[in-house]
Amino acid sequence: MEAKRSQLRRRIVLAGLGLCVLAQAVPYGRDHVNPPLGREPKWDEPATRVLTQRACFNCHSNRTVWPWYSYVAPVSWLVARDVYNGRKKLNFSEFQNEQPNSDDASDEIRSGDMPLWFFVILHPEAKLTKDEQSNLVHGLERTFRNEE
Repeated sequence: MEAKRSQLRRRIVLAGLGLCVLAQAVPYGRDHVNPPLGREPKWDEPATRVLTQRACFNCHSNRTVWPWYSYVAPVSWLVARDVYNGRKKLNFSEFQNEQPNSDDASDEIRSGDMPLWFFVILHPEAKLTKDEQSNLVHGLERTFRNEE
């Protein structure tokens, strides 16, 4: 009985590895070309930009830094989806275009919904202290008021 379980586990592991290898053939999520840079918002002060760059730019700008794991499927699919969706909601590199969700950014940060918990695990530099979080919220509110 134990031999059958061991054989079944081995087959499951091999099948999983085979699926991971096969997933590499899917091209989605590995074409990491950042779009051209446009205009950033008129920052209220340089410190706001520094905090925003640290906590937000990887998903909400055209300055994404693509880590090694973003080239390995299926993780690459998730990373690409998050970046593309993030840029659609708010893109700090394209303020020459209307950014209708910019007013939501402060609420997302204040509530702790942004940056995403799993992003912070992989990018500890994006973790904000309470003071940094407060400074970023107020800085973004002033920045977006300047844009109006």
